[in-house]
Amino acid sequence: MSKNLTKRAEDYSKWYNELVVKADLAENSGVRGCMVIKPYGFAIWEKMQAELDRMFKETGHQNAYFPLFVPKSMFEAEEKNAEGFAKECAIVTHYRLKNDEDNPGKLKVDENAKLEEELIVRPTSEAIIWSTYKGWVQSYRDLPLLINQWANVVRWEMRTRLFLRTAEFLWQEGHTAHATKQEAIEESEKMMNVYADFAQNFMAIPVIKGLKTETERFAGAEETYCIEALMQDGKALQAGTSHFLGQNFAKAFDVKFANAEGKQEYVWGTSWGVSTRLMGALVMTHSDDLGLVLPPNLAPIQVVIVPIFKTDEEFERISTVVIDLVAQFKKLNISVKFDNRTTHKPGFKFAEWELKGVPVRIAVGPKDLEQKTFEIARRDTLTKEVVAQDGIVSYISDLLETIQSDLFNKALNYRDTHITEVQNFEEFKDVLENKTGFVSAHWDGTAETEEKIKELTKATIRCIPLDGRDEEGKCVLTGSKSERRVLFAKAY
Repeated sequence: MSKNLTKRAEDYSKWYNELVVKADLAENSGVRGCMVIKPYGFAIWEKMQAELDRMFKETGHQNAYFPLFVPKSMFEAEEKNAEGFAKECAIVTHYRLKNDEDNPGKLKVDENAKLEEELIVRPTSEAIIWSTYKGWVQSYRDLPLLINQWANVVRWEMRTRLFLRTAEFLWQEGHTAHATKQEAIEESEKMMNVYADFAQNFMAIPVIKGLKTETERFAGAEETYCIEALMQDGKALQAGTSHFLGQNFAKAFDVKFANAEGKQEYVWGTSWGVSTRLMGALVMTHSDDLGLVLPPNLAPIQVVIVPIFKTDEEFERISTVVIDLVAQFKKLNISVKFDNRTTHKPGFKFAEWELKGVPVRIAVGPKDLEQKTFEIARRDTLTKEVVAQDGIVSYISDLLETIQSDLFNKALNYRDTHITEVQNFEEFKDVLENKTGFVSAHWDGTAETEEKIKELTKATIRCIPLDGRDEEGKCVLTGSKSERRVLFAKAY
């Protein structure tokens, strides 16, 4: 099944697109720029969703749901946010169609059904949510307000790629309101840390925590915290953002509260989100030329068992052993599939589950039954070993933990060996052209220099690392004074 997959070294972009489709994650739809997420892909997204939802609730957040449509005047209330998303907005202008007399069987817009006010299909929900919060917050006793919603949003992208950039995508967006600036900043940092924890412990993706520059900041935010990951082709991918909104949205929507002394104050806000773009990150961090490689913590199927038999009698004997084995795995909450299809040969099944990235494959044939052993194959290393049936369940349980850890360490090693410190612009360009990855360089702090570097190299400042040290130096482009290094990269 995986023989026709383009090699990463030949064309990484083509490899990615083919893999997403062939591994049954998603496909393009009949709507330009929109995707169909297929059951296998959605099963991975559901596991992501479940873990993140648990983490949000453990940090005191509740889920709610807000409308898909935002009146244009409401959307315009916070100017920076409106301007930032203006070019990506889809707009509803009419509410009815009618028969087209000139083209029987066709419909056309009913011009008598024009909306009094146009509706924006949400590209993000700050406007509708903050207009709602005005009615929810009166006193300091109503704070903090810790709300998350799982939703779809629309951003009219011109160049789309499955999961990475689509006109409609799924995500979660947290929106919180606080009594003090410090509380809101702490919330923004806390949620960045939740995302980093999730990326590293479930996705097995090492990330760098940092701040965005003013140019790269979320429209309407005072500060944007981010986690940045490095893909196998040396390009960076923003895996999650958390924004300190200051009082910008509170002032735009007049969200005030009476403090303990009875004085009226504006609340302080945050917003934070991750999307189905994480699916793209998962594919591009771990997968290989044979297909998907999934970390066990997010794999919909962690173990697949393939029977090898020639006769019905052999199949029945194998099935009896495997059914008992499946029950034992399920007791440990290990997701397992017994691929007992008689319509496909074992070789086909091996290739299929390899392509779909199932972490562990167990092959069972008549000889295995006689010798009381199983053949175990690891998807990440493509290695096989023969293991005794006794204690196989605890062995596999430990193996899944090992695979999870090994995938993270492999990605971490790749990331760490692809961060290069440079002293001048010639070195800067050389790394981007020949080595790729993150370039650690001094920057003079101006938007002009940031834009010029992007224009000359296509590299952007991915983040100002939070764990970076103070280090005086000279800007890699202008030679002006710089207090610390930032990370540049070409990015998705």
